[in-house]
Amino acid sequence: MKEMYSSMRNTQKDGRLSSVATAMLLLKSFTDEHNELGIGALSRHLGLAKSTVHRLASTLLDAGMLDQNKETGKYRLGLTVFELGMLARRKMDIYNEAKIFLRELREKTQETVNLAIMRDDSLIYLNSLESPSAIKVRSHMGLRLSAHCSAEGKVLLAFGAPDDQARIIAQGLSRQTLNTIIDPVVFADEMKLVEDRGYATDYEESEIGVRSIAVPVFSGDNDVAAAVGISGPVQRLTKRTLTSYLPALTRAADALSTKLGAGPRYAPPALRMAK
Repeated sequence: MKEMYSSMRNTQKDGRLSSVATAMLLLKSFTDEHNELGIGALSRHLGLAKSTVHRLASTLLDAGMLDQNKETGKYRLGLTVFELGMLARRKMDIYNEAKIFLRELREKTQETVNLAIMRDDSLIYLNSLESPSAIKVRSHMGLRLSAHCSAEGKVLLAFGAPDDQARIIAQGLSRQTLNTIIDPVVFADEMKLVEDRGYATDYEESEIGVRSIAVPVFSGDNDVAAAVGISGPVQRLTKRTLTSYLPALTRAADALSTKLGAGPRYAPPALRMAK
């Protein structure tokens, strides 16, 4: 995100920054952790004058792209953004192709199943089907979360471009729980382990009381395209139970990869045994 804003300032100095680009960067300022922002915060993020940000925010408010908290005066993403996002998601091949496999995986495991991708160094859940159980992990669909502490995020970083992994480490690994890996050396070792065995786990690293496991999905160019994961409460998902779901999880991910045109890949030993 810092690089994005730095790039924006450089472009602004060159006089080539359009109002549309500014609007897009303003909208991208909102995250799950910072879902309401005031003019001052937006001004600091974007490196623009408050008057400029106020004019742009007012325009986006009129267009339904932003909503405003009447009590605080702060802004949040509007319904129009949600509607456009849902439309775009329905057009995505990976979202459409994954539906049947996610449903089958949930039926098999009776736990919450997720489909996630990486965007702008954050983890985004494209789809999330909740467990039918009363005690369950709630859907993360549509949320943008930190990648370094979730099973899906670890998979995407481990199998993604080395530069992406290095950038995440350089930005600092924020602590979400006492179990979050925040040491860069330990995290680099974790990435090597994930790549070697072919799957990632989250043992209450992103949220206390929740365990997860995830595997990669590959696209037609054999690059990692997404991650499929299973999440559940620690009461049900012991470490042994979690890894027992690997066969079903890898079959779902392999089937989705094939649908996306991925060719044969070397499978780590853990995944060969899981199949």
